Amino acid sequence: MKVVGFAGFSGCGKTTLVEKLIPELRMQGQRVSVVKHAHHKFDIDHVGKDTWRHREAGAFEVVVASDRRLALMREFEQPGHLSVHHLLAELYDGVDWVFVEGFKESDLPKIEVWRAPAPGSARHAVRYDSDDFVVAVATDAPAQLPTPTGLPILDLNAPDQIAAWLLAQNTRFEYDWNLHGEVAS
Repeated sequence: MKVVGFAGFSGCGKTTLVEKLIPELRMQGQRVSVVKHAHHKFDIDHVGKDTWRHREAGAFEVVVASDRRLALMREFEQPGHLSVHHLLAELYDGVDWVFVEGFKESDLPKIEVWRAPAPGSARHAVRYDSDDFVVAVATDAPAQLPTPTGLPILDLNAPDQIAAWLLAQNTRFEYDWNLHGEVAS
């Protein structure tokens, strides 16, 4: 399994890029999963539905499945912190790629998504000059990057080229379960 993170400020285009990369890799016969960090009180369930009622009654886990999909909802009695490695261990083992969005502090190789600020807007700092896990920058304005870099610069508006780059670089994204064995066991 290959794992790559996508880091950047809110609104820079991470979700859009991931959304466009998935079909590009699928066309190459690759199976792709996504791990996304969410805010504290996100919910995928709906008030009044059976699964919601089970959770409200106090179920620790609710699994709902059909012939087309499966969802697991787990309630934590105390707020806790799950690392991205805990979440990767939960995934189906037949996946080729995992795109990780929202774990910008993780120790995973990541592509920084950086968009030029709109006129009059504040310029966002970059991560690549201080984060050794950033392996490339996807941007719509390479000439406007605030700090020079020797990292590969990818065209944010060319997901087919980014997908080709990922496939060509695939070995650098191979996830090493041995580094995080205590999580996977």
